[in-house]
Amino acid sequence: MPRSFPVRGVAREVFKRLAIGGLTTILALSVLVDRVSNRPFVPVVESEPPPEISFPPLVMTGGDPQIRALMRTISAAESNVGRPYHVLYGGEYIEDLSRHPDRCVRITVGPNKGNCSTAAGRYQMLSTTWEEKSELYHPKAEGFWLWDAYHFEPEYQDRVIYEWLSDRRAWGEDIAALLRQGQLDKVLRLLSGTWTSLGYGIETNEMTQNLPEIYQKMLAEELEALTAEE
Repeated sequence: MPRSFPVRGVAREVFKRLAIGGLTTILALSVLVDRVSNRPFVPVVESEPPPEISFPPLVMTGGDPQIRALMRTISAAESNVGRPYHVLYGGEYIEDLSRHPDRCVRITVGPNKGNCSTAAGRYQMLSTTWEEKSELYHPKAEGFWLWDAYHFEPEYQDRVIYEWLSDRRAWGEDIAALLRQGQLDKVLRLLSGTWTSLGYGIETNEMTQNLPEIYQKMLAEELEALTAEE
């Protein structure tokens, strides 16, 4: 004879356990929601890719592509702006490039804070350095004797720097040859006494660590342009 079960008692026990389990689940969810709602909101921000390296070409035409790429690398560290030939130290722009502006701008940060700088143009040349190098490398001067004025237009800024970097006696090294040998670090170290932002100096900036990459990109552009001309 089959055994009988107290159906009512079993049903009551099942419902009781389900009720306890449901209550436990509700309580657990309640605690979880409370914890999440009390946490500070932290937005998920996808990291942006680094900006594409792009710097204006030289105004000057011709010349060794290695030196031209180096000039663009120097200006990337010294005057990383859209109008580099017109910029003064500190970021102000000038329109008159008939001569070096020779305007002494107060230095507000860094190891030279409190002094002033006359640096100007694409290569941030001090007025004294510009006059000194222009006597050696500038292709054109106007005036007479001590009143000579060396034009500061973009082409002349480029030309003076190009001739200076190409002068083996000035640096005690053949810079173009070093670059062709892949010795960019040696070149940057050699030039860092003049342009401290190139590294190895006292005033590096956010561009300094990117200079090898920048040089390679500039060189590729210069070689491509040279091939197109041929």
